[in-house]
Order: sequence, then C-alpha cells, then structure tokens
Amino acid sequence: MKAIVYSTPGDSSVLSLVDREIPEPGPGEVRVRIAVSGVNPTDWKARASVGRPLVADEVTPNQDGAGTVDAVGDGVDHLAVGDRVWIHLAAHQRPTGTAAEYSVIPAARAVPLADGASFELGASLGVPAMTAHRALTVHEFGPARLTPGALEGRIVLVQGGAGAVGHAAIQLAVWAGATVIATVSSAEKEAFARAAGAHHVLRYPDAGLADGIRELAPQGVDHIVEVAIAENAGLDVEVVANHGSIGYYADNGGDTFTAAVRESFAKNVRWQGLLLYTVGEEALAAAAEDVSAAVADGALPVGEDAGLPLKVFSLEQTAAAHDAVEGGATGKVLIRVADADD
Repeated sequence: MKAIVYSTPGDSSVLSLVDREIPEPGPGEVRVRIAVSGVNPTDWKARASVGRPLVADEVTPNQDGAGTVDAVGDGVDHLAVGDRVWIHLAAHQRPTGTAAEYSVIPAARAVPLADGASFELGASLGVPAMTAHRALTVHEFGPARLTPGALEGRIVLVQGGAGAVGHAAIQLAVWAGATVIATVSSAEKEAFARAAGAHHVLRYPDAGLADGIRELAPQGVDHIVEVAIAENAGLDVEVVANHGSIGYYADNGGDTFTAAVRESFAKNVRWQGLLLYTVGEEALAAAAEDVSAAVADGALPVGEDAGLPLKVFSLEQTAAAHDAVEGGATGKVLIRVADADD
C-alpha cells in the first residue's frame, strides 16, 4: 500500500510517500481502506512538535478520515467487512493515521457512516464535529447529549463561525433547536456562516460587538463556542448569561487569557476547556453517536453551498495539504486517497 510517513518531527518536508505492507488488524481493531483523509490543525502541529518523542519509529499522520472496513480483528462484533465508516483519532497515541491507503485502528474509532453521506463528509467530521459537540454539552444544566430539540430555547454564540469547528457547532446547534449567533471577520465568511445555518451573523473587529450580541440576546448567551479565548474572554463575560458556559478549544490569538473575576463569578460562569485527546471514552462515544445521528438527519452537510468549502489534495500532495491548513486555509482540507466513493 501507499502511505505518507515521517520519522522525525519538523516542517512538511519530513513527509514522504512510501510503499508498505498492508497491515493486519489485531484484537479489537479493524482495517479500513481509506477513501478520504481529513486534515486538521492538530495534524500539522503533531508533526511539527520538535522535542516531543514520536509514538513509533515511523508515523502516518492525520486523525480523521472515511472509508470502508476491509478486515476485522478478533472481538469486534459491531462492524463487518464492507461497512462504510468515518474515523476519529486514528493517530492518537498510535502511528496509524489516515494518510494511507489502509489504516488499522481501534474499532471504537470507526463509526458507521449513514447511507447517502459521502466519504468527503465523513472525513470532515472527527475532530471538528466532536469538539463542537463537546462545546455544546458542558452547560451546568445540560444537555449532555444532542438531539433535535435538546437546545430548544437556548442561545448559542459561535466565535469564529467560518472555521471547521465553528461550522459544525452552528449546524449541530441548529439541529438541536438553538438560536445561533456567529461572529466572523469578513463578508465571505459571513456568507459561509449563514449557509451553515446561523440565524444571526456579526462581524469583528467591532467596538460595538458586545452591544450587537446583547441586542440579539438581552438575557445573555447560554453557550459560547470559543476559538480565541485570549482575545474574547472579556467580551464573552459581558454577553454570557447567568450559569452560561464558555467552551474553548484553541489558543488562537494567544496562549493565556485574563477574565474579570467579579463579573465571572457573579454570573456563575463555567469556563470549560475542550480537548478530545483527554476528554475520556464516554464523552467520545456520546459525541460519535450524536454526530452520526445528525449526519443521518442530513444536518451536517459540507461543501461551499453548506458553508464549508472543500479543498481536496491527492495523497502525493499531503505536504501541501498540511501547509494549507497551517496557512489558515478557509474551509476543510481533505486528501483524496481512493479514486471512487464506493
């Protein structure tokens, strides 16, 4: 099989295309013939982490993907050869990422993909959709799971609504019945957030942004999905509702933040960090199940018409795909591994 590998951390030049034997799944594992691999910021950051030991002498990158189960290891009874699946955390503490024609992964990280959902959609889930799910389910008064109507009557603020996580958060919140306010930085991104389903879209930077949010949510925002806590902590405290949650998942704009103490505790604010690698299996399983239900309902489309343009590279172009994500490409970056969606 063809695979992308690296043996030392560094920039994208450390990635190389090689031929390797097709691996066999062990107990509790499945082998997936990868159709599409998804690229996230975590993938290039893991590859570039000089000083951090690799999990193996040779690593194939990329956490997310989609394809068809090709072989099943002992003890796996919920998946069968021929099942279409979407994949999450394939390379977490393992060298078997999705930038390869075949990947062996724990069976729990391969999730059945709904009939009619493309492999491009499947490869766009994983890190973005599961992070968004977590951000929407950490409120003190729930819900802990997302279903249609679970967020009825709630107001959700998605900071950075044109990013992959922001896009998924808008879609999941709308599917669950929330009113969604998104913030974006340009007219193009405003169009993407509206296409994703946001009811209101506000632009930043804007000295009147807090006033604009309060006008739309006089009682405050219940759930905030935050990509740039270092820049937005002050604004978030201003507009969050009593007992509201602020779920932050990235360090865009800085690696520390300062919050107003009195205003925060006066509103009983819940500051919730989000990282899939350490969130625990129960939360991952809940997210995977709910995201799959939303996909089956047609609630998580991708593509420019749905607010998330796709930029597709070949397996041989994996380095360029990593560079595109590192450079802040708008939309979702994918690697097409197989020739057909079958």
